[in-house]
Amino acid sequence: MANVHTMDDLRQFQSMPLPVKIAMTQTRIRAWVNEYGTDGVYVSFSGGKDSTVLLHIVRGLYPDIPGVFVDTGLEYPEIREFVKTFDNITWLKPKMNFRQVIKKYGYPFLSKETSNTLDEARKYLTKYTHMHTIVRQTDRQIIPCYSAMADMLGIPRRGNAKNSEEMRDLMMGIIPKKYKYGMPVRILQLMGKMPHTEKGKLTNEISNRYDKSRYLFMLDAPFNVSDKCCRVMKKDPLHAYQKETGRNPMVAMMAVESHLRQSNWIKYGCNMFNAKHPISTPMAFWTEQDVLKYIKENNLPIASVYGDIVPDNGSEDFDGQMDIADLGLSEDNRPLKTTGCNRTGCMFCGFGCHVENNPNRFERMKETHPKQYDYIMRPEDKGGLNYRAVIDWINENGHFDIKY
Repeated sequence: MANVHTMDDLRQFQSMPLPVKIAMTQTRIRAWVNEYGTDGVYVSFSGGKDSTVLLHIVRGLYPDIPGVFVDTGLEYPEIREFVKTFDNITWLKPKMNFRQVIKKYGYPFLSKETSNTLDEARKYLTKYTHMHTIVRQTDRQIIPCYSAMADMLGIPRRGNAKNSEEMRDLMMGIIPKKYKYGMPVRILQLMGKMPHTEKGKLTNEISNRYDKSRYLFMLDAPFNVSDKCCRVMKKDPLHAYQKETGRNPMVAMMAVESHLRQSNWIKYGCNMFNAKHPISTPMAFWTEQDVLKYIKENNLPIASVYGDIVPDNGSEDFDGQMDIADLGLSEDNRPLKTTGCNRTGCMFCGFGCHVENNPNRFERMKETHPKQYDYIMRPEDKGGLNYRAVIDWINENGHFDIKY
């Protein structure tokens, strides 16, 4: 499938004035509703400022379209109370609570991509160990990808290896489908040996983008990390709702939020009619400033955890050497910011905490939500989630400085 857009398209769309973006978003919402009908769509409503804007725009066109809120138990209390102020909102709950998720899958730390890499790498190594045992017991040959992993990790091989050409291909991540256990791609990333791809073909160069060698130390962690939390606690309840009702979602995701969302917009556009799970992201080309400006101009209420929306004088952006007022901009034209939280999402999420400026999310939680802070930091045997021990281990072994 050819891409619908390019990066130049995205930059052009993002540079458009807000009234034009609003009109474009409305057009995409109408197209989504025209495809599925008002009884075939819903707004995924998190209670955050982005989805508050989307719900406002959608209901300005179609007042009766429902919103759906997933009550994971991880939301700020202020978010849950804010959601209660809206009519026609369906509340969903996941089948597992957060404690069960981290016990079964692992903690959400570092980043979604990195935790997924570590989670999958551990699975490969577990399977390698299993196959290693089988070989010793039955004298059978190891599946080639495990021999490749053994080479990379300096583990002595057991059994006969295939020819060197096939082994090289396996190490470069080209595994024939007949091999049950898949590609050791995650191992390659953690070893810093993931090859660069150009026009869909592997090269002899190593890719810096997929180099996760900084996190290789995490393979020895006495706890697991994983990206499964979002799927289990948010996506699964929504997919179940969609299957039961036949409704397809409109979501307030924006391309600026991640490389994956940017890639999806370039590939599909805002309305992903042909995706495995059809989804509309009619605000994909908006920016954070667009959201804040829309809220301010329309006097929209937002959850109190955000505080107020005020002009940002820009002093931090200019390293204290210049105030944006010195540029001659009126208050109406200055960038905006929130006086409270900038992003909400799940309170206990650790993704990205290792690159945050201080005070980081945990330090702020300690001041604003001490009850929740105590719960996540407390040891597991005392009824907590053991975050303090997890953070201490990551800091000590990865030479990070995550404050709490």
